[in-house]
Amino acid sequence: MTPPLVTLHGFTGSPANWDNVTGSLAAPVIQLTPLGHAPEAAPAEAAVRTWNDELARLAALLPPEPVHLAGYSLGARLALGLALTFPARITRLTLVSGHTGLPAEADRAERRASDARWCALLETQGIEAFVNAWEAQPLFATQAALPEVARGEHRARRLAHAPGGLARSLRVTGLAEMPDYAPRLASLGVPVTLLAGELDAKFLELGRAASARLPNGRFVLAPSAGHDLLLERADLVALVLRESIAAKTRT
Repeated sequence: MTPPLVTLHGFTGSPANWDNVTGSLAAPVIQLTPLGHAPEAAPAEAAVRTWNDELARLAALLPPEPVHLAGYSLGARLALGLALTFPARITRLTLVSGHTGLPAEADRAERRASDARWCALLETQGIEAFVNAWEAQPLFATQAALPEVARGEHRARRLAHAPGGLARSLRVTGLAEMPDYAPRLASLGVPVTLLAGELDAKFLELGRAASARLPNGRFVLAPSAGHDLLLERADLVALVLRESIAAKTRT
């Protein structure tokens, strides 16, 4: 039996960001929503105060059987944390534009300060001012070449979020709050596929470095693409997932 595919979207995203990827897959799909991104917060979110609290909340939403877990950006970081914290629950891992964590406390302090500025923007100027600034980052510059309709849909999902929810997401699950998982990658026995865009230099390097540490890792380069592969190369992400599902079905 094909295990369920569980997806986690990125910061400012929504479960719908995965739709162009998962629509043609021959597997049951379960979409999870990271902290701060649901239209109305679930009661269990009230108890989430730390990164590990969020992992426990998400783990409680997984089906009883082991799953194929796929995440993008923030979702990839959470997926990696789930796989390392609850290894019996995960049968395969797909990480799209993911980070393994910051090893240096100075880098954590710098990132925490940066996230605090984003939170201040959210809480003082509102969601539109925040989205304007967020989308202007060099990280997303490659999206300028995409059709206006696709970019508009993506922006609408961002604008639909509550400023307080996104600020809470940064304070609890921002990169500065995530453990450095790189030293633990060698303990992951399940197959792990990592994807990064050719034009996303930082995450290209992170993906290749992480793949080299994994006992059963595979790195996939997305040509002529930047950070958001769910938007820029949904076709390639879907192909990688189809290959993984087919491989699991044959075993």
